[in-house]
Amino acid sequence: MVSASARIVLISAIASGQGKTTTTAALARKLVRLGQRVRVFKTGPDFIDPMMLERACGAPVLSLDLWMVGQAASQALLAQAAREADVILIEGVMGLYDGNPSSADLARAFGVPVLAVLDASAMAQTVGALALGLRDFGPVHMAGVIANRVASAGHAKMVASAMRDMPLLGSLLRQEQGLPERHLGLVLPQEVDDIDVLLDHLADQLVLDMDAWNAMPVTQLEDVHTPPIAPALHGKTIAIARDAAFAFLYPSNLQCLRALGAELVFFSPLADQTIPAQADALYLPGGYPELHAQTLQDAAQWQQSLRAAHADGMPIWAECGGMMVLTEALIDQQGQRWSMAGLLAGQVVMQTRLAALGSQAWNMPQGALRGHTFHYSRFETTLTAAHHTMKKSAIKVDADATTASKNSADSTAQPEQFSEPGEAIYRDGNLHASYFHAYFASDPAATASLFLREAP
Repeated sequence: MVSASARIVLISAIASGQGKTTTTAALARKLVRLGQRVRVFKTGPDFIDPMMLERACGAPVLSLDLWMVGQAASQALLAQAAREADVILIEGVMGLYDGNPSSADLARAFGVPVLAVLDASAMAQTVGALALGLRDFGPVHMAGVIANRVASAGHAKMVASAMRDMPLLGSLLRQEQGLPERHLGLVLPQEVDDIDVLLDHLADQLVLDMDAWNAMPVTQLEDVHTPPIAPALHGKTIAIARDAAFAFLYPSNLQCLRALGAELVFFSPLADQTIPAQADALYLPGGYPELHAQTLQDAAQWQQSLRAAHADGMPIWAECGGMMVLTEALIDQQGQRWSMAGLLAGQVVMQTRLAALGSQAWNMPQGALRGHTFHYSRFETTLTAAHHTMKKSAIKVDADATTASKNSADSTAQPEQFSEPGEAIYRDGNLHASYFHAYFASDPAATASLFLREAP
């Protein structure tokens, strides 16, 4: 077995809202400016944080997850990154022990130490108690703490005095301007004026104890063999919508489609571009169509090319925001109605409350395609679903039992057993649409079937 090593830390916290992404971005940018080769991963399903972290470190940010990605595939991704980088930062999800599997499970699976980001804005020495609790509850190997939102250097010293046998690796001053957010999370980095100035400022404000940082152990990773992907899409060209309305794309999904043999071409519905003429299939990923509804309504050439492609039987996979633009209308947050492509009967209505969140899987004939759902809208329709995904939340996940077969094109794998239906999958000919976001590499053979034309 080939092995690789790097300084790896999983950055977690006691809960969401502690500043994990801001701190991870600041640390990544600071280390890059110090001449380090830095790779960043994001735990669990997420599109927006990885875009911000990619801007901070200058390299694509992939997902790690013991269930959605799988343990073997996650280890392979880490080992590959360790061959190319000096430092690997893994941003956790929610609190350290939240979820099944949790960020702590991920850290223990690969022997990675945890770096806790703790909001010190309303406390001082109590940060030490939180850090000890986080370490000992699991337990996990706690590399140290970064105190976020400290008021001054004196405040940071008070925190450091209570750390006992754990180092205060750093502190980040309370920011007047942080990373901006909206209903699905952070604002996309390309929408933030002077984003690199902001990231450089965060890096400047992060006080890092370099002696303690350099004293952290290097993690050794064994590479693992992952089965090759059969080129089921060889010779096929897939058109992918990509702009501010269709921005929620796992980099791994693009890698998987290329590994399947597909050629990828990109176009922008917001620019009223038509589906490229050479396309054999169409992928409409999620994003923020509700923020660009008028532009999408007015994009007559784009809408006409979409209707023509569907009428011609082109395979279309549309997920979340991609499904929303296929409906008859979109009702935005202000109650304004905007006409969409009209391929699916019904309308999408934005709402202030979260409609669905969680990991799900679609049991297909080829295998189980894993992914997640996260949306603030509802689809009001008379259509009958062709299929449903199934929710993962009702079953116990044994992280140690996660195997490479879940990340291969092994069509002999048995369907996973779930007890609760999740998102509806709507079908009209070769069009499939759902709120479900699929992680393609979880089953490449199932993925390929979405982009292959079936005879009428």
